[in-house]
Amino acid sequence: MKVPNLNSGAISAVRFKEVLRMARYGKKAQQKVRRAMRERKRGKLKSGRSGKRVRSRKQAIAIGLSEARRAGGKVPKRKRKKK
Repeated sequence: MKVPNLNSGAISAVRFKEVLRMARYGKKAQQKVRRAMRERKRGKLKSGRSGKRVRSRKQAIAIGLSEARRAGGKVPKRKRKKK
């Protein structure tokens, strides 16, 4: 990845961090998470294994991201548990 020269004034350091943060997730991932959050808000989002209703915001985001991964969207790898 090409890093811009911050001293040239073309892009500020804060803006550069925002650009890096935005680049982590693709459009497909954003759409999947948005859909999962909407379903959770309406009370229609279900967990994959147990089939229970999802009430947690974090759980809804995780479901959306995992769906985006399966669909081939640009999503960072899952963090592994430390042993």
